[in-house]
Amino acid sequence: MMRSIQEKVLFLYKFSQAPKQIGSITPSSAFLAKKMLESVDWNQVEHIAELGAGTGAITKYIEAVNLKHAHVLLFEKDSLLRSQIAESFPAYSCYEDACKLTEALQNEQIEQLDCILSGLPFFNFPQDLRDQLMEQIVTSLKPGGLFIAFQYSQQMRKQLSTLFDIEHIHYVPLNIPPAFVYVCRKRDEYA
Repeated sequence: MMRSIQEKVLFLYKFSQAPKQIGSITPSSAFLAKKMLESVDWNQVEHIAELGAGTGAITKYIEAVNLKHAHVLLFEKDSLLRSQIAESFPAYSCYEDACKLTEALQNEQIEQLDCILSGLPFFNFPQDLRDQLMEQIVTSLKPGGLFIAFQYSQQMRKQLSTLFDIEHIHYVPLNIPPAFVYVCRKRDEYA
């Protein structure tokens, strides 16, 4: 309970310092985290990345369902949050910049990822940064791999539909703010 309150206070503080980078005033809810993970076939996943890991609100659910012990890479720009998730999840590799996703894969000797989860606030980023991130995501995913991202609007739908087959968009009202979970699959033409 105390850790949860500390996590929320830290998240609010970080939001007040860099709202465009953090994207929300509070960590993701359990409802959102579970919705993010339900489309993943955990028996098949060998390599997965979480972009914008924050305080680990979704990461702790990855740990709970990752029964085959897939290789997990976490990306978090904020240095304090990154050091805390590295400490909380020592079995996972932590990196700073999702724009260097392919570099991280080379460093980890991973050819491609089975799945990428994202809590990055794409709406807050300039278009050139969104494009750079999308290029890294598409390049890093194996053919047929999943990209699952939550957003607070449907603003990214058009861009995502040009790169992926959007299999589903789930609305999660039990989150602050309510969120949309995009479940996208990499097309073979981007292999």
